[in-house]
Amino acid sequence: MIRLRRITLSRGGRPLIENADAVIAPGERIALIGPNGCGKSTLLAALAGEVHTDAGDIEQPPMRVVRLEQHVPGGELPAWRFVEQADTALLAARVALAAAEAADDGMALAAAHEALAERGDASAHARVKELLAGLGFSEQAAEQPVGALSGGWRMRLNLARALFLPSDLLMLDEPTNHLDLDAIVWFERWLTRYPGTAIVVSHDRDFLDRVAQASLSFENQTLVRYAGGYSATELQRAQRQAQQQRQQAEQQARVAHLTAFIDRFRAQATKARQVQSRIKALERLAEIAPLRMARAASFTLPDPGDSPDPLILARDLDAGYGETAVLRGVSLTIERGARIGLLGRNGAGKSTLVRTLVGELPALAGECRPARSLRIGYFAQHGVESLRDDDSPLSFFQRASPQAKESALRDELGRFGFAGEDALRPIGPMSGGEKARLVLASIVRTRPHLLVLDEPTNHLDGATRDALTDALADFDGALLLVSHDRYLLRASVDRFVLVHDGLAEPFEGDLDDYLTWLQRGPGQTAARGGTAADGNGAGSGGAAALNGQSIAEAGSVARTDRREERRLAAARRSALAERLRPLERELQQSENRLQAIDARLTEIESALSDAAVYRDPARAADLGRERTRLGQEKESLEMRWLDLADQREQLQREAATA
Repeated sequence: MIRLRRITLSRGGRPLIENADAVIAPGERIALIGPNGCGKSTLLAALAGEVHTDAGDIEQPPMRVVRLEQHVPGGELPAWRFVEQADTALLAARVALAAAEAADDGMALAAAHEALAERGDASAHARVKELLAGLGFSEQAAEQPVGALSGGWRMRLNLARALFLPSDLLMLDEPTNHLDLDAIVWFERWLTRYPGTAIVVSHDRDFLDRVAQASLSFENQTLVRYAGGYSATELQRAQRQAQQQRQQAEQQARVAHLTAFIDRFRAQATKARQVQSRIKALERLAEIAPLRMARAASFTLPDPGDSPDPLILARDLDAGYGETAVLRGVSLTIERGARIGLLGRNGAGKSTLVRTLVGELPALAGECRPARSLRIGYFAQHGVESLRDDDSPLSFFQRASPQAKESALRDELGRFGFAGEDALRPIGPMSGGEKARLVLASIVRTRPHLLVLDEPTNHLDGATRDALTDALADFDGALLLVSHDRYLLRASVDRFVLVHDGLAEPFEGDLDDYLTWLQRGPGQTAARGGTAADGNGAGSGGAAALNGQSIAEAGSVARTDRREERRLAAARRSALAERLRPLERELQQSENRLQAIDARLTEIESALSDAAVYRDPARAADLGRERTRLGQEKESLEMRWLDLADQREQLQREAATA
């Protein structure tokens, strides 16, 4: 059992969490959820004993703790050996065995063999190869020197090392950032079978939904525990917020009643006992603070205006580097309004195809013809590396558009969350998510007809991923998307192209079908009408051939489907508006009546405070009865108003999602 008792953690003098409590049971898989910079990584470091808490205690039994390393490794060791050497105890046992054999020491030999058996020496090499294969390494890549691999593959080696080491507590900070879909699915299965306690930081909604049994959410500099993963946490947090808002409204009404009584009768000696009791009640009534959610990220993508059609026409295209073709015979038409997702394992050629389509790489054969007036917004995987640390967002924009007015550039930056002083902050210390958002802001400035996004979410936190998903849903231009974020893919594209085995061909299933296809192993042909391979190749010479006409027809159907979806959504919003109208009318009537009651009660209180009114006992009695009646009516109206407001809020939420 791990217990956090009123812990406080800060970074650079800034408090991250204060007086936080939490309990993690043995064998639980826990997600840490919160925006970038809230303290998730700092909490992992504290649990690993790498930093000390400013206050409070972390109680945990003796356990083998493994934390995913974040630095990029290098060196000349083969990849598999680099992973195996993470287990220093295993290496020490092998050295001890060699020394015992050299000394012909029977006792030492027995001890060394026992140590090797305890560390699983006999199966170590097989376990390493299994881990590397699951994370996407081919046999050839597993033999490559670490330093010869790309940064993303080297980060996968860090994950393999963490999974290879024996552990009781496994702490993983953004483990899926450099994984493709098949590796993520494999990793999900591995993690759900892991017998120890796992604490995971990730902004991948689908991943957390599948692996997390509970979540610790960073809210108001404390930790709140929820059952389930990302989506379950969102739902429970929204319910908690709604309940807290209702409690706050009820409490404010109670405070208003108590305060009114105290103010009314404070000066009357006959009411002194009642006044004092209400003052004490008011003091005991703790203020219920509204639940402050993390600031929701939001931005909008500009309307592309009139666009050509088709946008890009590729015929018998060979794509690759130098004279080496990665893909052959690709035929693809991207029409106005198309929303295409590229699927395929890392290294299959998705980025190569993207770079060729946007003109960053020349076609090796065939043709790739963009429309003459086409505007493309291209977000590359490593686009953030082009930013200069000493720039600010504003100076970055000014250098790109020296003739533009500062006010106009600030408006553009503000739409992507860089308002006010944030536009003048240096880029260097910014988080990866902020840098990715800045690059995205820069590429949409041209009002692109076609957005090409290659892994845009790698550095984005959950709120910003959701904002990007919403923005893409509202974008009227065309979209070509490469992503391992299943939530983003499901919400943003309506058809897929599968890149595999040097081919690129239509995939007519959904993401679940694709995951089934992945389990069939390499060498399968893309599905038509499902996920089963037809085994006939795709065109002469085994080259991939996307039939332009069928793609165009599919695009036309997709556009028709989208229009029908929008029509139905508009109809739902209209129906909800009809239901909302009488609520709004009754709410306004209630507010008007409450204002009239308050005004009349003020008049009555003023009259009753005048000693002259009591010379006419009947008049004083009538005023007293009217005050009682109006007070009862007011209380009833307030309760009705709260009920109506709840109904209106519910309808507005339904309308927002329609």
